[in-house]
Amino acid sequence: MPGFGPFNTFSDALMAACPVILSRPHATAGRKGAQDFDVRWRVSKEYCAWLYYTPAGKYEMSMLTDQSALDDLDRRKSCLLPETVDDARFPAGSLKYVFALHNHPYEGHLSDGDLRMIVSMGRVHGWVMEIGGKKVPLSIVAFFSNSDDLDHPSCDGFFQYIPVTGELKRWTGGARTGWRQEVLGTVTWQDEMHYRIDQK
Repeated sequence: MPGFGPFNTFSDALMAACPVILSRPHATAGRKGAQDFDVRWRVSKEYCAWLYYTPAGKYEMSMLTDQSALDDLDRRKSCLLPETVDDARFPAGSLKYVFALHNHPYEGHLSDGDLRMIVSMGRVHGWVMEIGGKKVPLSIVAFFSNSDDLDHPSCDGFFQYIPVTGELKRWTGGARTGWRQEVLGTVTWQDEMHYRIDQK
């Protein structure tokens, strides 16, 4: 992604990615229940990208895609993210995929499509990356904004699912106040197609 990073830590890269993705056209519909929310949601888009670790020892973000699948019944738009990133600076197969990033048009939990997508990516790339002597688990992140200022939306938090631990989390706050995490529940897969969520 031109003009993005590189970053030394995934947390710095993650926090930098949030405003970049939410600032894209129609990336947020604002608060659910606000005036004109339904219209805003219908024209909203999900943008997706990979946050990955390179042989240069840095975290980078791929170009964004706005390809998504729509579930009218569930009011969800699920991101369609390519399996791999083509970064011509590095040999094929040398990248380590850490976060599948996307936005949610409003503060809504991760969808069925989100959970299935990151599990399918884990089967391709692995569940835990060895990076600089540390283990970093693969996860999916969905940024959201509660701001009705669609031109300059705030980054109010994100939902995260970590397949290797099964944890579903919501992070809220910001750089000034600090980020707070809440564990929403645990996902248990019964087979490749079926799962249950045990809520906290």
